[in-house]
Parts: sequence; C-alpha cells; structure tokens
Amino acid sequence: MKPAMTSQAAHQAGNSDGPWTVRRVLEWTVPYLQENGSDAPRLEAEILLAHARGCPRIQLYTQFDEPLSDDQRNVMRDLVRRRASHEPVAYLVGYREFYGIEFHVTPDVLIPRPDTETLVLELIELARGKAAPRILDIGTGSGCIAIAAAVNLPNCTVAAVDISERALEIAKSNATRHGVDDRIDFRSGSLFEPIADDRYDFVVSNPPYVVKTEIDTLQIDVCKYEPRLALDGGGDGLDVLRQLVNHASRYLTPGGHILYEMDSSQSDALCEMISADGAYEGVRVIPDLAGRPRVVHAHRKAD
Repeated sequence: MKPAMTSQAAHQAGNSDGPWTVRRVLEWTVPYLQENGSDAPRLEAEILLAHARGCPRIQLYTQFDEPLSDDQRNVMRDLVRRRASHEPVAYLVGYREFYGIEFHVTPDVLIPRPDTETLVLELIELARGKAAPRILDIGTGSGCIAIAAAVNLPNCTVAAVDISERALEIAKSNATRHGVDDRIDFRSGSLFEPIADDRYDFVVSNPPYVVKTEIDTLQIDVCKYEPRLALDGGGDGLDVLRQLVNHASRYLTPGGHILYEMDSSQSDALCEMISADGAYEGVRVIPDLAGRPRVVHAHRKAD
C-alpha cells in the first residue's frame, strides 16, 4: 500500500522497504489524512485499519508488527482514498457509536453526534421517575434517540417516526440488533402525520435545523455526503422546529415534556416561540458538553 504522500509523510514513514505492518501503515496514513483535512487523523486511521483487518481497534496495539495481507492493504488503500475525499468515516465503516451503543449507519441517515447525547441524557433522567413512560421520537433517522432510550429505560415504549423509508429500515435493523424492537413502533410519515390521537409523556426530536442557504458552507463531510432532508431547516432554520412547537401539545399528556435539539444560535428564538405558544411552561435551555445551548426543554401545562 503506497498512496501518493507528501514529503512530510515520506519523512515520517521513512524510505525503507519491508512488509506493510500495522505500524508502518499507520505511519503512512496518519499524516496523509491530516494533510487532507482530518481533525482526528490518528483515530480515523486506526478505525479504518481495524475495519480493513476485521478486528477491534484495540487489537492494533498488540499487532503493530504484523503485516497486512494483500486484501487488507487493498481495502485500506480504498478507505484512505475515500476518506481523503472527505467521505465520512462512519459511512466508510458502516457504524457510529452513540451513547455507548453501536449504530449501523449509511448515507440514508444522519450520523449520530455527541451533541445529541445531551438530549438523550436529559430524556432518561426525566423519564426514570415514571412507571411506563411513552416517548414519541420525530425524525428518528438511525433510531439513535429511540433506541438509546429503550435500552436505558426498560419500561418505556417508543413511537419513532421518519419520512424516509430507507432511514426507517436502518432504524429497524438497529432496534433488532439491540433487542428493543418489540418496544419501538416505527411509523412512516411526516412529523405527527402517522400519530392519530395517541398521547405521550415525551415528544423528542433532533430535527433539521440548518439554514437552507448555509448547508453548502458546512464541512464537506456533511454537505456533500449526509442527507439534506435531515439538515434543511428552511429559510431561518426553524421551519421544522416551528411545526413541532405548534402541534406537539395535542399529542402530550398533561405535564408531558418536549425536548428538541437546536443550533446554539437558535436558543432565544426557539424559547420565545415555545413561550408564545401558550401550551407550555418551564421553558429552559440545556447546554452540551462544550457549554453551548443545545436542547430546549419545556412541559405542557396541566389541563
């Protein structure tokens, strides 16, 4: 395996001939990914190499001097080439870890991100006090919110909605893989369309909230490869959030909660929108691990 490398990479890897061991492949790959825009070149190189070798990433550390087979080198070469073209690592290897759970992902679904774990953590904390919480997840995508909730709340049931049939297939496979498919009802449709008159203790969502004209300014990994349907929040980024706020109250039990992810710049506008609706109280903003406004929470006024 010898992708075209810069002088820096060549210097680090050296010019010696010999077998392409785990160590040597990493020495070539890390600087190459770094020079092609990777923010975490070592981690990405290890994930790709573990995938090419079909082993857990931790095993690489005990196999530094083992050579790659020709097939493994060919797979790794292709993965590195695609990553250098900004194809997301999660799509290359087919999975992403979220809330300690591994999720299968494809370009049909948004890649789960640590920011969304803020919503899941709050949901689990609020729901633990209920005997049998009912949760509605709008725009489920890979199913990461619904499945993380079901795994951590054994007494809950979830309705998970998505407008994309292909996304629902991914979510269903993830639910089956983690043994919670019997407690998640996957429904196809837009927002509350497939819900009828059901009532829930929680309505949660990580909706599209990127301003339409700003999508192409996002990182290439995102704007070129991730589904626009899961990103496009309309002219002000609030189109879907506005519909969630306007319609969620009729699907909530008295005192039921809403939890919506947002961009940090939308915090004031979303809180004002919820307060102005008149159906909610206790509006508050929950920061992510970086301290940025990430999730808005409120509960429906009691009847």
